[in-house]
Amino acid sequence: MSSFDLYTTPVPDETWNVPMSGAARFTWEYDGGRDRLLNLYQKGKDKQWDAQKRIDWDQEVDPVNVAGLPEEFNPLHGSDIWDRMTQKERDEFGRHQGSWLFSQFLHGEQGALNVSARIVQSVPDLDSKFYAATQTMDEARHVELYTKFLHEKIGMYYPINQDLAKLLAESLEDSRWDLPYLGMQVLIEGLALAAFGVYRDLSTNPLVKQLLAYVMQDEARHVAFGRLALKDYYAELTEKERAEREEFVVEGCYLMRDRFKGREVIERLELPVERCMEYVEQSPMFTLYQSMLFSRIVPCVRDVGLWGPKVQAAYADMGVLDNAKGDLEALMRQDEEIAEKVDAERYEQEVTVRRGEVEEAIALGAE
Repeated sequence: MSSFDLYTTPVPDETWNVPMSGAARFTWEYDGGRDRLLNLYQKGKDKQWDAQKRIDWDQEVDPVNVAGLPEEFNPLHGSDIWDRMTQKERDEFGRHQGSWLFSQFLHGEQGALNVSARIVQSVPDLDSKFYAATQTMDEARHVELYTKFLHEKIGMYYPINQDLAKLLAESLEDSRWDLPYLGMQVLIEGLALAAFGVYRDLSTNPLVKQLLAYVMQDEARHVAFGRLALKDYYAELTEKERAEREEFVVEGCYLMRDRFKGREVIERLELPVERCMEYVEQSPMFTLYQSMLFSRIVPCVRDVGLWGPKVQAAYADMGVLDNAKGDLEALMRQDEEIAEKVDAERYEQEVTVRRGEVEEAIALGAE
């Protein structure tokens, strides 16, 4: 069955064509490069993996509660609207919410696939081209696995969120080579990484936890790439150039904040939109979620040097300014360790199953 048949709302059959400007930049300097970026490139090569083989796709997923979270985590829980819903209606809401969330993950990864390929073309340094090439492969793998997950485990897609689409288009349309970096590597990837982390840590479903842990292992390198590549360049900007990029950051962060409110689900199920959105925005779960969503973006923006009064005021308005104290290196190490732990646990389970099969065969032979 085609993906087009599984969308909640019809989407165009033709491609979404985003016009791009700017140069494809070649360099004739093949020696040297920044050690930390070349080390990240080596790590990107070493950590390649196969989505078909590394993930245990035989594990079951409940399509009405994809992550296996308690009912209290639903953003409408406790509202009069939720209290009046039948169990069937709550299950339908859960299925749409799971489909919408993972559809946005999927669309964001396709955006990252295109933007990372664009970075290979436009960035002037060969060490950055090298790493962006490994990221392009990472993003292709993420598109592959989220497509498989949505198609086989949920059976429903949502169209791309328009806030995400707008930031993707702005990142690609700008002729300056650093804007795709800033839009994708810092803002979109940073927010996605934090969102993945929330569901990785809270999910009780083994497949969801496994899938997100492995994706995050890649994504942590992508955010580090944007941070390393932009830090030196932004130190040389004029005041006017820095102000332009800070304006881009502020607009992009407001777009990204609104991206995960789930308005499309409310509209699709024909619930009272404005009342539901009030509940969502005031719910303890969404407040916590929103504060965690910026745990990667804020310290990265600070580190690359876009930390003027306007940016800080925007983060204070969103209630996320304290995230500037975050340690990105520690978060990246944690993402690596969690993925390795998931691998170790899966290996131990396979060994246990195999040991049981051997013991059973020995017992049957003895009989």
